Amino acid sequence: MRNYCDPWLEIKRVDFDAETGQMDLEDLKGKASSQTAAIYVETPSYLGFIEAQCADIAQIAHENGALLVAYVNPTSLGLLSPPGEYGADIACGEGQPLGMHMHCGGATLGILACNDAERFLELMPSFLIGISSTLVEGEHAFSWHTLWDRMMYATRDKAKSFTGTSSWLWGISAAVYMALMGPEGMRQLGEVNMQKAYYAMELLSSIKGVKAPTFASPHFNEFVVNFDETGKTVSEVNRALFEHGILGGKDLSGEFPQLGQAALYCVTETHTKEDIETLVEALERIVR
Repeated sequence: MRNYCDPWLEIKRVDFDAETGQMDLEDLKGKASSQTAAIYVETPSYLGFIEAQCADIAQIAHENGALLVAYVNPTSLGLLSPPGEYGADIACGEGQPLGMHMHCGGATLGILACNDAERFLELMPSFLIGISSTLVEGEHAFSWHTLWDRMMYATRDKAKSFTGTSSWLWGISAAVYMALMGPEGMRQLGEVNMQKAYYAMELLSSIKGVKAPTFASPHFNEFVVNFDETGKTVSEVNRALFEHGILGGKDLSGEFPQLGQAALYCVTETHTKEDIETLVEALERIVR
């Protein structure tokens, strides 16, 4: 964000509730003004909890003439409200969870969506694919390359994007995955992810000295695990887990020192019940 916004925009951080992780709306109201370009919110957040105040945040943004930009995990949208329903003007996210295995830094693709206001469509990068009616009554067809002057072919050095083949290949992969899953499959995927994450949190919190999750909010996939009362650092725990053939959670003690010896764990549909129980058994031996 700093790379893209500097030097034109100043980024201001909004406070959050230490117990729930939810955005502090009073602090947001105090910082938002007619000079605010946009308010950015993640749900699920980087720390895994679901921001439950998105509609209120959107209202504050729009009252100040600002946009609401929402970052989402696409696999959560089978359960959670889509950004447009709570007033987001622009939505973005990472498409890797849509059926793509991680390997050598990939596979990744960006997700960028907006409402159909012309002011947004004129600025959208890459190809635009829409749906429209045809000459046959009641028939619809896809259209491609609308607003052609946005593209590198027409505007050359002033174009807003450069599109390569590889990103489209991953986009096709995601489209095939979602088509195979269907709405019901995406809902089931979201349920499985939440159920497995909560199963992991329940077992982890039964270990003496371990607290999971740190925040008293609903979670999806990721959650923060605190090791303060075990007397061990996250680094020590992770080294010991590695000896058991397990990659531990991401150490947050540098990024979020206020959280103490805390690590970010993640459970998805790719983890089995046995995987979760193996992790818990290893941690029990390590912190004993």
